[in-house]
Amino acid sequence: MILDIYKDSLEYSAKDWKTLVILGVICLFSFLLLPAFLITGYNYRVINTAVHGIINGRDSLPGFDDPIDMFVDGVKVVIVQVLYLIVPMIIFFVFALIAGHVSGVASSALMLIGCLITLIVGVAACLMSQMGICHMAYNDGAFSKAFAISEIKEVIDEIGWFECILTYIGLIIIVIVISVVVTALIGIIFTLFGISGAVLGADPSGVFVLGAFVNTAISMFIVGPYLSIFASRSMGLLYTMQI
Repeated sequence: MILDIYKDSLEYSAKDWKTLVILGVICLFSFLLLPAFLITGYNYRVINTAVHGIINGRDSLPGFDDPIDMFVDGVKVVIVQVLYLIVPMIIFFVFALIAGHVSGVASSALMLIGCLITLIVGVAACLMSQMGICHMAYNDGAFSKAFAISEIKEVIDEIGWFECILTYIGLIIIVIVISVVVTALIGIIFTLFGISGAVLGADPSGVFVLGAFVNTAISMFIVGPYLSIFASRSMGLLYTMQI
């Protein structure tokens, strides 16, 4: 099941490269905040398509119509994510506060325990928030459904907590590996060009600058959008496993 979800999502994300470039352009202006919510809103549309579809279906990538609705959806998603992270943040700050009032080994031990508990609760909170967003999408965008804890827990119970956590962690690993591999390959290619140029007596600095520019451009306009769609699709399909 998990591998099928990944396979479908990897293929789905590459269906329209023009969409990736458009998302990359929007991402370029995300420092203005408004575009960042548009990106989040688009990923929500990907989730919405997934929760109403099936693995290896014929779903197409969502369009960019109704930007106001897309922005509103993005704001809702960000609010859901932030609210779910409040609990692990409180746990961390409580342990940090207590550790600050003791010294020596006790302080280090408290911080270590606090970090471990925060990590465990944080992973659970992230999973709950993602499934909450999926639950919201499945229920026609009803914001309250993102916090219907008992319903979301039932969904996860039906799928299996182990399967959900394994899928989520695997998703993170895939995203990191793809990002690192693509960046490393481009870096190696331009490094070899630079070394070759230096051997021939040319100044390699221009090649290295070009390599850094190409790496940034590919990450922003292709890899980043591709992986965000991949992650959103994967979580949406995971949600459908209980239906």
